[in-house]
Amino acid sequence: MKENFDFLMPSVNFFGKGVIKKIGNRAQMLNMHKPLIVTDKFLRKMDNGPVEQTLNSLKEAKVDYVIYDGVEPNPKVRNIEAAKKIYLDNNCDSIITVGGGSSHDAGKGTGIILTNGDDITKLAGIETLENPLPPLMAVNTTAGTASELTRHCVITNEETKLKFVVVSWRNVPLVSFNDPMLMLDVPVGLTAATGMDTFVQAIEPYVSTNRNEITDGQCVQAIKLVEESLREVVANGHNIEARTKMVEAEMLGGMAFNNADLGYVHAMAHQLGGQYDAPHGVCCAILLPIVEKYNIIACPERFAQLAEIMGEDTTGLSTRDAAELSIKAMRQMCDDVHIPRSIKSMGAKPEDFELMAENALKDGNAPSNPRKGTKEEIVQLFQEAYDAE
Repeated sequence: MKENFDFLMPSVNFFGKGVIKKIGNRAQMLNMHKPLIVTDKFLRKMDNGPVEQTLNSLKEAKVDYVIYDGVEPNPKVRNIEAAKKIYLDNNCDSIITVGGGSSHDAGKGTGIILTNGDDITKLAGIETLENPLPPLMAVNTTAGTASELTRHCVITNEETKLKFVVVSWRNVPLVSFNDPMLMLDVPVGLTAATGMDTFVQAIEPYVSTNRNEITDGQCVQAIKLVEESLREVVANGHNIEARTKMVEAEMLGGMAFNNADLGYVHAMAHQLGGQYDAPHGVCCAILLPIVEKYNIIACPERFAQLAEIMGEDTTGLSTRDAAELSIKAMRQMCDDVHIPRSIKSMGAKPEDFELMAENALKDGNAPSNPRKGTKEEIVQLFQEAYDAE
């Protein structure tokens, strides 16, 4: 556990029903005269959806805007280059992202190449950015990645199929908006996938080598909220109480991993996402019980605590046996929300595992994993995820 640490999060976070109406006012306060709205086509077409509500708030505040709606899942370099062109062609001065993690990462990526050089692939890593991004606000529509809160920008190089991370305090949005009413119609599959991402983002920081007392508290509460609400919100997306709890969990987990970092689950999931364009939350969920079982020997007492946090009865058990119950609870959560058990479901191929393992160990999330692995061990973890039934 770190004794000295910094703690990063947006300066202002709006949470709760109806906070989307505050966007226009905040844009005025930040002197946003013509923001670029970064989103996807699905959200833009929704009647009275998040994009329309965002635009209405900006219109009421008499803030002009331009829209880029070409964001793809696992946003690509081509997405941020296209957004940058629209930004420059229309003399924009700021960015507002509307969507889930893909929109937020695309908006951050656009900001990065506007102020730090054209080739974002050369900026992969931790604290590589020398210049601030244009003013950035994030309107969140899924309880998942927490990218609206964090310093992480995840982009896929479509030529090499490598998903890489640019981690910098300069990426943290100035203002975030989390309105659970925007999430009521999120499809079941996306609800489950993003909810599992939240779950993973609360578990990995809890066992991270960079954890601290503040992030521990956030992780514990986030895990409890997911245990209380994810199954319910998958069963009934219009359960407002469950949606609200999942947003709370997502924010807490995001704050935690923004400061304590993640581990091999995310490092490996990025390889699956880049190689096969697979849904990030599903990749994380499949890998979670496999990677964390591998990690147990590094900090068994932490995993025993996780078992208790997840509601398992550890009375009379040894630390190691209690730790194993945490893996059982993780797998049960995956099964309950219908996550597939094998990465075969996303088209994974064993012949790709060696390169993916090599790149996973280079990922910005790898250094904080509690157990330090070799390339051969990471290949074996991919293989276990492939062979899982």
